[in-house]
Amino acid sequence: MSKSDPVAVTTDGQSLRATLQLALVPGVGPRTYRSLVTRFGCAQSVLDAPVDAIEDVPGVDRQISRRIRTSVDEFDVDREIQICRDNDITILTEQDSRYPRLLREIPDPPVVLFCQGAWCQEDSLAIAIVGTRRATQYGLRQADRFASGLAQIGLTVVSGSARGIDAAAHRAAIRVGGRTIAVLGSGLLNVYPPEHGSLAAAVRDSGVAISELPPFRKPMSGTFPQRNRLISGLSLGVVVVEAAGRSGAQITASHASEQGREVFAVPGPADSRVSHGCHQLIRDGAKLIESVEDILEELGPLVEGVARDDGSVIRHPAELRLNEQERSVLNAIPAEPTDIDRVALHCGLPIQRVLATLSVLEIRHLIRRVGGNRVMRF
Repeated sequence: MSKSDPVAVTTDGQSLRATLQLALVPGVGPRTYRSLVTRFGCAQSVLDAPVDAIEDVPGVDRQISRRIRTSVDEFDVDREIQICRDNDITILTEQDSRYPRLLREIPDPPVVLFCQGAWCQEDSLAIAIVGTRRATQYGLRQADRFASGLAQIGLTVVSGSARGIDAAAHRAAIRVGGRTIAVLGSGLLNVYPPEHGSLAAAVRDSGVAISELPPFRKPMSGTFPQRNRLISGLSLGVVVVEAAGRSGAQITASHASEQGREVFAVPGPADSRVSHGCHQLIRDGAKLIESVEDILEELGPLVEGVARDDGSVIRHPAELRLNEQERSVLNAIPAEPTDIDRVALHCGLPIQRVLATLSVLEIRHLIRRVGGNRVMRF
């Protein structure tokens, strides 16, 4: 994502202005926005429509329709766009090719995303890690262990930038040089909690911070449940590490189930209050996990067919664990039997290193030997 063009517009500026103007009207959520645009054809036509016509749309009452008609006077959309330009905040709509693929699949994808940082193609291989703000030392260790392990094999770690488990997950991914995405329940220039300002900056350097809210919007109680659906929506699965009986982490897990994502839970001590939510999730069908390998086994075909930045396509979850040399050798092996000498020539490595790497790939069931000197991919 280029910093020289922070406001991403795929149509014209007027279209973006109208989209923002309508999407940020209080009471106009993603579903209502789409109902209005379906009825009137585009955001600008909605803004120009009379109150009575707007009110005819299912789910829109008179209060919302009046807010829409007066939004131009109450919300300075040009000022918001300029703030984004001044602070390297990208505005993404669904029309932008960089809009996250996984978010397009959920029932209520955000109309507008405010983003700081750079998206990566491999962010479609993401796992969320969430949990209580009042984490125990056990919970913090588990969040660190899973986040660092996932990040080291190439998965992006998604969380909500809250105290406790969320912050531990972000920090662990950053520490090992991995990618992480923080989904805020406030504007990007009004980081909450306020002591996480440096963490937010580190996230932007190692991935992306995103929000549905304009940059200076304050956090409110209702924005966090909305935020949680994006955490799960950006991810192939959600790992819950310590959660009380009725918690935001459980809400995220519920969203994940509704969105068709995998739900994983880390068990805790039987008498730990903050593990009750995890144990309930396990009783309700969440996958009990003890290691990163447990997650990879469950992901299975979810990661197959995903393209990496280098153009290679993942065919098996075990490929996520490969280093650069192993990936180079694997990419040189076709589905048909081929000579090992040809593999070495294709990847430009000494034959001794190729032979050692082939043994690793064979152990991980990514290739098989055919005869004495030929190999092929499964």
